Amino acid sequence: MNSEKKPEQSLAARLSNRRSWLLLFYDFLIFLLVEVALLIHSPSSESKPGPGVVFPHMLVFFVCLLAARFTLDVYHHVVRYGGSSSYIRLIAADVIAGGCYYLLQLLLPIPSITFIRVVSIVMFNLLGALTIRLLYLFLYDYANQHPNRRGCLWHLIALLTANAITPADRSERAAVEANKINIAIVGAGRVGALLAEELLKNPGGAYRPRCFIDNADAKIGRIIDGVPVISDEEATVERLNSFGVSEIVFALPQMEPEQKKALYEQYKAKGFKLKVYDYPQMKSTDGGRRRMREFSIEELLFRQPIVIRNEMVSSYYSGKTVMITGGGGSIGSELCRQIARMSPKQLIIVDVYENGAYDVQQELRLAYGNALSLAVEILSVCDTTALDRTIAAYKPDVLLHAAAHKHVPLMEHNVCEAIKNNVFGTYNTASAAVRHGIGKFVLISTDKAVNPTNVMGATKRMCEMIVQGHRSMQTETQFAIVRFGNVLGSAGSVIPLFRRQIESGGPVTITDRRIIRYFMTIPEASQLVLEAGAMARGSELFVLDMGKPVRILELAENMIRLSGLEPYSDIDIVETGLRPGEKLYEELLVQPDQLEKTENSLIFVEREEQISHALLKEKLQSLSAAVSDGDDDAAREALHRVVPTFLRADEVNRHAVEAREMQMVQGEAN
Repeated sequence: MNSEKKPEQSLAARLSNRRSWLLLFYDFLIFLLVEVALLIHSPSSESKPGPGVVFPHMLVFFVCLLAARFTLDVYHHVVRYGGSSSYIRLIAADVIAGGCYYLLQLLLPIPSITFIRVVSIVMFNLLGALTIRLLYLFLYDYANQHPNRRGCLWHLIALLTANAITPADRSERAAVEANKINIAIVGAGRVGALLAEELLKNPGGAYRPRCFIDNADAKIGRIIDGVPVISDEEATVERLNSFGVSEIVFALPQMEPEQKKALYEQYKAKGFKLKVYDYPQMKSTDGGRRRMREFSIEELLFRQPIVIRNEMVSSYYSGKTVMITGGGGSIGSELCRQIARMSPKQLIIVDVYENGAYDVQQELRLAYGNALSLAVEILSVCDTTALDRTIAAYKPDVLLHAAAHKHVPLMEHNVCEAIKNNVFGTYNTASAAVRHGIGKFVLISTDKAVNPTNVMGATKRMCEMIVQGHRSMQTETQFAIVRFGNVLGSAGSVIPLFRRQIESGGPVTITDRRIIRYFMTIPEASQLVLEAGAMARGSELFVLDMGKPVRILELAENMIRLSGLEPYSDIDIVETGLRPGEKLYEELLVQPDQLEKTENSLIFVEREEQISHALLKEKLQSLSAAVSDGDDDAAREALHRVVPTFLRADEVNRHAVEAREMQMVQGEAN
């Protein structure tokens, strides 16, 4: 590294920009005007100072003023983008100059003047300097906001900035202004004001704020940066059209989901294109900066995001060896990303599907390089020998079990395979955790395990019973279960399906217009798993308060609108009928009255009666006998016997209207 100091920038270099020279010239004119006015003027009781007094004082003050302003780099800042710091510098420089001037005129062999006159000279010079800068900002902003009234404004700006604007320049800027999109900003708070300021100060931008919409009485009828604030009641289609508004931008990061949903539906019904000004939902490369963007499908669920105590979670996983089965899947891969950020001792990805594991491995290597100790093992959790060998080799402190078959329709036709992978794969992994003394085992479950009506849900309920059976044993391993609803954007979920159908021109297919589901994002699901792992002390079944369930029909309609199309006119929505084992609604709780709060207000613990390890073995033997013959029908019947809550879908759907979840959605609709 070159340790030589860079030469100090010369005065000429600092003033090389002609605008800095021009600004200095204007400040000098103000200085002359103030000095002449204040030094020559005197009360009637005093005699007017002569040139022998005026000129020495002018010279001393000018030297002090110039030295202070250059020391604090006042002329090196761009006025348009300097912000409050540039004005603080100017004020500080002039105050310092005034103090030095007062002391010097007392010490030097020149006639002294009163302190009040010194203060007056300093204050009027400062007022003039601030005025010339604010005048430039006002004229520049006014010209950009009112392109049709520019005329002589551009000539005045050119005079102030030494930047001649040709007719061609004016024509080009007028064309840019004419093509700007007029927007209304919902929310006249700090975030909305920042957005308006950002757009107004960007003459080359694509958007122009025309009004704010806010319900705060203290703001309605006022003006922010030249933009009027109107109430929600005033924001009719006619009023917004009078402003030329074609898009509405939400700048309400702290608004409750129910309120935001009501506003979204209100303005969407009026035919306006809607956007949001906030942080992106997923991790981005822009440093987490706010930006104006389309609503994401996750936001259209209008639910409160999970608040995770990152410090507690990070400190728990930091320095630990963590193994993730199913690490190449949707949830497993996100778990890998989250764990990688927490500085683990080692991260082991276990998956039978090599492509998914490889993709995550390459992503993490690219992001962390050698800073992350990463290993990938390709094996099936049904292979007890390979599983034992791998766990013995790495000795993980925590095992997160995400490996499972999850597709409901496919598992209905592959019952034996679902039982082998989900049930016996979980049993093999949990038993291996006990044998090798793993500190913590976390099972990732699903709301389909609650009163299941399909094979996939029944196998996951059996997985929960397997963990309960192991918890009843006296082991060093702490067991926990995390149960949550559908994950947006995961492989095979409804969101990618809807997106492909929309891109191909439709129709979008749903099985039943009445169907509802709980939803959460992949990062939320992963963070819940990690926090549960950190919180678990044994025998807990963690459940997320996911708010209200969502109509799949509403989700399809919103996705079509997000694509800039209208449902039923541009893209049709077609019902195909419920699939085998499909339930109209899902539940998160087996026993809703058996809930306990945790330190996280959105995470609860459901207490269930544990089953004995002996009873668990009986259930597994029954399933094993059914699976050994390869008869899917026999295996399904065996599942009904060992999972008492496994019901027929048609029986449950027949009484769906009475379910608490269906009534929640129906009540919201009414």
